[in-house]
Parts: sequence; C-alpha cells; structure tokens
Amino acid sequence: MKLSAGQMRFLRFLLVGGLNTAFGYAIYAVLVLAGLSPQTALALAFCVGVIWNFFTHARLVFGARGVRRLPAYVAVYVGIYAANAFLLGRVIALGIHPLVAQAGLALVMAVLSYGLIKAVLTAGAYPGSS
Repeated sequence: MKLSAGQMRFLRFLLVGGLNTAFGYAIYAVLVLAGLSPQTALALAFCVGVIWNFFTHARLVFGARGVRRLPAYVAVYVGIYAANAFLLGRVIALGIHPLVAQAGLALVMAVLSYGLIKAVLTAGAYPGSS
C-alpha cells in the first residue's frame, strides 16, 4: 500500500513530533528534578523547544525554508503553551505527579498542534493541500 503525500506528511509529523516531544519533555523533567516548579519548568522548556520545533517541523515535515513563518509559528505555540499550562495546573490539582501529568498532556498537545502548525507552515505553499 502506497501512502499519499498527505499521509506521508502526517507520518513525518508524528515522527518529528515524537522527537520534539522527547526533547521538550527531557528539558522539562531535568528542570523539575532540579527543583523548579512545574509551571516554571514548562515555560523554560517551551522557550527552548519552540525554536528547535520550528526548524524540525518546517524542514523535515513541511519542506519550508527560512524564518518568514517563525512569528506565526511562535504565536501558535504560545496558544498551545497556554492550553498546556492551564491543563497542567488542573491535572496537578487532581493529585497527579507533575512528570506524569505532563507526559499525559504531551500527546493531547501534539494532536492539537498538528492542524495549527500545518496551517502556519503550509500557508500558500501547497495549493489544495489538506
């Protein structure tokens, strides 16, 4: 069975997303284990991860070059961060350990982010893409 271009792009997004998630989660975990609060660790991991993620998504998934779309990408990630931070606080309030809470939320945030990131990185680049 041959995959369509859209299916291949989604598969690449999942693979790169796994790499990005592991990178961001590792930063978060190191910072929490170093004594930072979960929210501070999340903010710092976000700041480091957003640049890494932009280049991996743009180049490896969507074939975009340059930094012209970086501001819109950062705006999307700020929204994703805000949703993540809100949900993290709620899940921790339920008594879930911060590392477990963020591990569970990482998948939810990855699914949410696909459509938003695709819209930013493919705007005008792929006529008729879905």
